[in-house]
Amino acid sequence: MAHRSRKLTPKFFKRNQPRTGTVKRISSKKREKPQKKGWLSSSLVLVILLSSLGLVMAFAWFSILFMFNPEKIGWLNKFLPGWAQIPLGYSEPPQTLQQIKDKLSQQKQIAGTTLPLDDQENSFLLPVIQQRANCQSNCQEVVELRVYQRSTDSEVQSQPEKYFRLAHYLPVTGPEEYEAIAPLNAVTSESHDSNITLPLNEVKRVEGDGQSSGVWFDLRGHRQQGIYAIAYGEIVYYNPERTNLQQMLSWTSPTGQLPKWQQVTGDGAKELVIDQTVGLEPQLNVYQVKSVKLYLKPIQLEAISLKPPAFKNSAYENALSIARSGLWTPAFQWLQFIQKQHKKTLPAAAQAQIDVIRLHAQLSKAQAEKTWASPGQQALAELIDGRWEKALQVFAASPENTQEIASLLKADTGRLWNRTVAALQVKPDRPEVQAWAALILASKHGEERANSWLKEQPKITQATLVYIQGLLKTLKGDAAKLQNSSKHPSLIVGGVQPISQVKSDEWLPANPKADIKLTNNQVWYQVQVSAFHDGKRWLNSPFTNLPVPKNAPAKYLWETLGINSDPIIQITVWLPNGEQQATTATIKGVQLQNGVLRLLAAGELISPSPSPSPSPRSLALTNNALEWVQPSPITLAELYQKDPRVVENMLPIVWRSLQQSGQLANGEVPKFSQIQDQISDWPVQLIDLTNDNKPETVLTISPQAIASLKNLTLTNQESDKTAYLSCTLILSDSGKVIYTDFQKNSQQALTAIAKILGDSSLALLVEDSNNYSLKRWSVKNQRFE
Repeated sequence: MAHRSRKLTPKFFKRNQPRTGTVKRISSKKREKPQKKGWLSSSLVLVILLSSLGLVMAFAWFSILFMFNPEKIGWLNKFLPGWAQIPLGYSEPPQTLQQIKDKLSQQKQIAGTTLPLDDQENSFLLPVIQQRANCQSNCQEVVELRVYQRSTDSEVQSQPEKYFRLAHYLPVTGPEEYEAIAPLNAVTSESHDSNITLPLNEVKRVEGDGQSSGVWFDLRGHRQQGIYAIAYGEIVYYNPERTNLQQMLSWTSPTGQLPKWQQVTGDGAKELVIDQTVGLEPQLNVYQVKSVKLYLKPIQLEAISLKPPAFKNSAYENALSIARSGLWTPAFQWLQFIQKQHKKTLPAAAQAQIDVIRLHAQLSKAQAEKTWASPGQQALAELIDGRWEKALQVFAASPENTQEIASLLKADTGRLWNRTVAALQVKPDRPEVQAWAALILASKHGEERANSWLKEQPKITQATLVYIQGLLKTLKGDAAKLQNSSKHPSLIVGGVQPISQVKSDEWLPANPKADIKLTNNQVWYQVQVSAFHDGKRWLNSPFTNLPVPKNAPAKYLWETLGINSDPIIQITVWLPNGEQQATTATIKGVQLQNGVLRLLAAGELISPSPSPSPSPRSLALTNNALEWVQPSPITLAELYQKDPRVVENMLPIVWRSLQQSGQLANGEVPKFSQIQDQISDWPVQLIDLTNDNKPETVLTISPQAIASLKNLTLTNQESDKTAYLSCTLILSDSGKVIYTDFQKNSQQALTAIAKILGDSSLALLVEDSNNYSLKRWSVKNQRFE
C-alpha cells in the first residue's frame, strides 16, 4: 500500500508544475508559491471527493428506503415540488376501506372503528386490533395505529369508491403492570413488581388544548386491583402538517378517572390533568403543551413541577415546600398572601405552580368539609388539609375516638408525618403540629420515643409539653384497653331506633351489679343486629344457633360480640335532604330472643328535621366493621362513548325493571337516542363485585331522575318509602341482572358497597322493611346471599 501511495502522489502535482527542461533557474523563494498552490488544490479535491462519497451513500440509503419503506422518508415531501412527491404507501396499491379490512383479516388482525382526521373524511385513523394469546378475558388489544389518506392517483380518481394509501403508522404497546399501579403502591406502601404487559383496548378522539391544530387521541385500558378500578393509557397526537402520530404521554389513574383538558393556569390554552388520587390523598398531574425545535415532533407535553421554585423568594420557596409535603390549602393561602404583597406580576412559571397548588387545595378542602360517618376518617381529612386544631378537637371529643384515630396513625405510610415535618420546618413553635407529630410517633413507636422527640424540640414551651403528654396518656390508656380486650374487636352491623322506655330486667349488662341508666342529655337507642363477627367468621340474622350457656349468658354474649372491652357503637342518621348526622353511643345491655339479637345503647339525641318523605333506617356500626367502597362514577353518556353496546343492551333491562316495579307505565322501550338527553347524566359505577376480575355495572336511579323522563310520569305518587329511596340495578359483565331493587311494592334498597373486615370480598349493605343485611356473592349459587 505504501508503494502505491508514492506512485500516486507525484501525479497530483505534475498537473500544476512546469516541465524541468523548459524552465529557467529561479530562486527558492519563487519556487514556494506554486508548491503552496498545489497543496490547496489537492485539499480541495479531497474535500470534494469526500462530499461526493457522502452524497452517494445518502442517496443510496434514501433509495433503499424509497424502495422498501417509503413512509420513513415521507417528511421530505414538505420540501419537494408536487411533481417530485414521494408516493407513500406505494409498497401497496391504493385500497378501499373494505380492502384494507380484508387484508388485515388475512393477517389475523382486526380493523377497529375508523376515526376521521379532517372534516372532509379524506384521512382517518385506523386502530389495528389483535387477539391476545392464552387469554380468558379482555382479550383484544390495539397493537398499531395507522393513518390513511385519500389517494390522488389518476387511475382511481374516477372510481365511485374512495381509495386510500397508508401515510403513517405507530406501533402500540401497553404499559407493564407495575407502571399502571405505581401511584397506588406509593400511597399504600405495597409492592407489585409484575412486568406483565397490560392491553390497550380502546381508542377515543378527545378534545385538546384548544390551541394545537392537530387531533388528540387517548388509548385506554382498565384493570381491577382489589377495590380500585384502575384506568391507564397513552395520549397520542396527530400532526396534520407532518402527517405523523406522536406518542406524547403514558398515564394511569387508580380511581379510573380519564384524562381531561381543563383551564388550570388561565393562559388561554387548556392543560391536561391526570387524577392519581388514592383515598383521601389528592394527587393531580398537570401537563402543558410546549413547542420544541424538532421537525417531526414540534410539540410535547410538559409537567408543571413544583421543584425547583420558579420564583426566587424565601417565603415562596417555603410555601412550595409545604405544598410538596401535601399541605395544599395552607400553601395556597400563603401564596395568595405573597401575591398581594408582591407588587410586580409573578413569572408565568411561578403562576403555573400556584395554579396547580390551588387545584389540589380545592380538592383537599372539599374533603375536609364533608360530613364523614367515621371520626377517624373525619380526623384524617382534617389532617390532610392541614387543619391541625380541628383534627385535635375530633381526637379529644370522645375517648372512644382515640382508638380509631390511633389505628390510622399507626397505619400511616409517612404522608402524615411528612406534613408535620414540613409544617414545623417553616414554623417550629406550633403546638398543635407538635402534638400530632408526638401522637404519630407514640402510635408507631411508643410513648417513650414520642417524649424523647418532644425534649429535642427547641421551640416548645412547658405548657405545650404538659398538654401533649396528657394527650399521650389518653392514647396510652386506649392502647392498654385494646391490649386487655377480648380475643377479637367488636364488628357489628345493624339498624337502630330511639326508644323511650327501658325495663332493666329485659337486658343483660356486662356486670350483673351494674345499673342500666342514662346520664345527662342522653337517650336510649335499640340496635337490632343484622350481622357480627365472632372472631372467626361473620354471622347473619337470625341468630338461632348461638350456644348460649344458661349459667353465664351475659358473659358469653358480651365476649362473642367483642363488646366486653369496646362497648362503643356509632349511630348514623340520614336527614330528608340526604345529609348524614352521626353520634356515638355506649352499649349497656344485650338481649337475644327467638334468634333476634338486640343491643341497648345510650347516647346523645339526633333530631332530624321533620319531613313528609321517609328517610332510610338509621344505621349502627362499630369502629372498623365496614370500610366504604366508593368507586368514582361516570355518566351513562360517558359509558355510551366508551362502549355503546353496553348501554344499548342495558336500557331495555332498566326500562322493564321500572315497569315491573310500577314506577313506569307499560309500553314499548324507547331507543337510546329518544331519551338520551334525559338519562345521559345518570351515574354508573364499574366495580368487580363477584371476584372474577370483570367489573359489574352498578346503576342507581333516583325517583327524580325517573320523573324527569319526557312524556312519562310516576304511576305511584304516594309518599311512601319507595318514593324517597333511590333504586339500584347491578348487571354482570355479560348483561345479566344479578341484583335489583326494582320490584313491585319492594322496600329494599342498596345503601352502600363495603369491604368487610375479615373477608376479602366486597359486600352489599342492603336495607329492607325490617333491618339491614350484608349480602355477599356466592360463587356456587351465582347470586348475592
